[in-house]
Amino acid sequence: MVQLTLPRNSQVTDGKAWPKPDGATNLVEYRIYRWNPDEGRNPRVDTYYVDRDDCGPMVLDGLIYIKNKIDPTLTFRRSCREGICGSCAMNIDGTNTLACTKGMDEVAGDVVKIYPLPHLPVVKDLVPDLTRFYAQHRSIEPWLKTTTPTPEKEWRQSHEDRAKLDGLYECILCACCSTSCPSYWWNGDRYLGPAILLQAYRWLIDSRDEATGERLDNLEDPFRLYRCHTIMNCAQACPKGLNPAKAIAEIKKMMVERRV
Repeated sequence: MVQLTLPRNSQVTDGKAWPKPDGATNLVEYRIYRWNPDEGRNPRVDTYYVDRDDCGPMVLDGLIYIKNKIDPTLTFRRSCREGICGSCAMNIDGTNTLACTKGMDEVAGDVVKIYPLPHLPVVKDLVPDLTRFYAQHRSIEPWLKTTTPTPEKEWRQSHEDRAKLDGLYECILCACCSTSCPSYWWNGDRYLGPAILLQAYRWLIDSRDEATGERLDNLEDPFRLYRCHTIMNCAQACPKGLNPAKAIAEIKKMMVERRV
């Protein structure tokens, strides 16, 4: 399927309202963003009704219910259903989060409103194009880089040094934080964004890595690092409770310290 970016002036219109399930009384209304590049028309919002007595409690359970029992054309990503893979990241009730860990009962109001992650090209429906996001992750070389000979068994690390990685390695690259960041919205082609910079700091702070200078050189750029304005949307949106803004601040501190 061809991956397209929606025109900036495209209008989201009211779409189809699907009928309520027969005999169901415990219903939740879902309003879901729909767009198919093959249809050649503006995106729309379709309305569905999920029978709470016939599906699980999470927003993702409702999406699966809709796809299996109402509308098989609905398209979204999902995999682990345990908040580990990051596949089902989307904008739910105005907040970027994971559909598999967001309960229907946690949604404010009576309607579950679902859109794809904002400010990314849309492949189809709730599926964003993450090509650039993954390319940016690849650009920071997220692997251990050493110059000393590889030990026979393993690279040793103290408990204290290992503890420094807590709050960093848990990132699942769901892109919730980056797509909630206004700086990334407007400069996403040059600014790496909070998720990638969190990953960059994870390798900078790893005591086993021996390429700190090289990694900092790679980030020394007015846009790649310094577009962060500490808005803190990233920390608020992260479904794993991480703080990318703090990691970015630590990278900036390392930049200053190496000049002293």
